[in-house]
Amino acid sequence: MDDAPLFDPSLDGWVQRNDEPGFIEMAGPIWERRGDDGLILGFVVRPMHCNRRGVLHGGMLMTFADQALGLSAWEANAGSPQATIQLDTHFIAAVDVGEFVQAETRITRKTRSLIFMSGSIHVSGRVVATAQGIWKTLQKERNEN
Repeated sequence: MDDAPLFDPSLDGWVQRNDEPGFIEMAGPIWERRGDDGLILGFVVRPMHCNRRGVLHGGMLMTFADQALGLSAWEANAGSPQATIQLDTHFIAAVDVGEFVQAETRITRKTRSLIFMSGSIHVSGRVVATAQGIWKTLQKERNEN
């Protein structure tokens, strides 16, 4: 990509997430907004997100899918602790630097201890990946005082 400016999500109604420190900081910033069906996440592809070919790295796309589906599952689970126990990602198309990637997610099934999620990841209306996963509800930590 040449020196064209990157898309600025804040000018289109997106709000930057303030996630806790850790691995996801390296993948961000991650943006969010509410859609008719719930939380939508997005990020602008930067050179640091790319592979040797100069397109979005599959690992970054999987990290984003895990974050998007996991946050939606967490919200559906009233903020209870949880862990990803399975994540399947299918890559469909390449994504270039400067493009804005969005994830829309949905719950496909929920039990007492598991949440089954699916989602589509797209850029400007074209699907670039799909993902399905399972999140396990964990017991809340007990206060040992």
